[in-house]
Amino acid sequence: MIHFGLSGSPFPKRSALSRQLEFPLTRLGKLRGCRSEAEIMDLCDDYDGSRNEYFFDRSPSAFRTIVSFLAAGKLRLLREMCALSFQEELLYWGVEENHLDWCCLRKLRLRQEEYKEQQSGTGGCMRRLRDMVENPHSGLPGKIFACLSVLFVAITAVTLCVSTMPDLREEEERVSSLSCSQRCYNIFVLETVCVAWFSLEFLLRFIQTQSKCTFLRTPLNVIDVVAILPYYITLIVDSLSVGGKATGSGNNYLEKVGLVLRVLRALRIFYVMRLARHSLGLQTLGLTVRRCTREFGLLLLFLCVAMALFSPLVFLAESELGAKQEFTSIPGSYWWAVISMTTVGYGDMVPRSIPGQVVALSSILSGILLMAFPVTSIFHTFSRSYVELKAEQTRSESEFLKFYRGAAAAFFFFLNLT
Repeated sequence: MIHFGLSGSPFPKRSALSRQLEFPLTRLGKLRGCRSEAEIMDLCDDYDGSRNEYFFDRSPSAFRTIVSFLAAGKLRLLREMCALSFQEELLYWGVEENHLDWCCLRKLRLRQEEYKEQQSGTGGCMRRLRDMVENPHSGLPGKIFACLSVLFVAITAVTLCVSTMPDLREEEERVSSLSCSQRCYNIFVLETVCVAWFSLEFLLRFIQTQSKCTFLRTPLNVIDVVAILPYYITLIVDSLSVGGKATGSGNNYLEKVGLVLRVLRALRIFYVMRLARHSLGLQTLGLTVRRCTREFGLLLLFLCVAMALFSPLVFLAESELGAKQEFTSIPGSYWWAVISMTTVGYGDMVPRSIPGQVVALSSILSGILLMAFPVTSIFHTFSRSYVELKAEQTRSESEFLKFYRGAAAAFFFFLNLT
């Protein structure tokens, strides 16, 4: 058994290294392979060979967390300890930051960015900008910014729906390419204002982040790019189409251009995904999908196996005994198997014979059972993710409240001194 002493305080546990040192590149893992006292002294501050005790001038609370990680595989930041100080402890003990839970790792990255901004002299400005665009609970500017973002998303969704109304589409077809009706012009102006706001928001988020490459790889930011670019591409294609018609390129070219414009306009629906920035429920849904990739894979595997089983059975039953030949092939029966096992049942393909109906009943019951197995795990993951995000949001609100209270107290203190 081995004893550890941290900053003059003996570590209360006696732990066998064979259980805890599964990471050979850590400081404790290297300590296990030492064969001489000189090698041991290179890794620790002091060593008592008679008592087999190692001394380290480090934080005892951080050491407990790291030893627990080596034993159980769970690593989280300490609330009573600065995130950057805990990062130094991880570097000292040889534990990689990527082993942290995703929420703690994000908090550590945020603290690192704040420290770099303070070192560069733009910390205060960038901190206020980040609070405004990333945290609606940071104060009045953040709430106003979030409300405006949600408002413009709602306006974009409404204009997209209005632009597909039959009377408006007929009006667009009647007018010439060089003119536009008043309603079409109003919708265009409204869309331009919304895209200008989204472009400004994306630019502000891009400016305040430290890692530009990481920012561009984030899924929500990729969705922003996919939703914003179609507007500018539409303007370019529209201008080219006007020039093309002037040169008499023909109706075929204009039809292709019109198809491209309609597809690009339909991509505006991705603006709705921007609500995930301000909705705890949508964030929980995204986190659940990311955590339950294995469960979704199992669900897809179950459906594929059952589909491959019931499609040939219903085809054989209906091709031999069916009154109508609705099931013309086994690949054509795959669609029926999917909608039956998911209990959707559109009614476009219906088994008529008794054996076919027995197969249909079996597929429906098996579909209910097969979908219930992974869904239970997904539900528990959703509940756990919601609790974690809610606790993180509450903790973030309390931190900002403490920060502004401290700033206000310091302001009034210096005001009284003057």
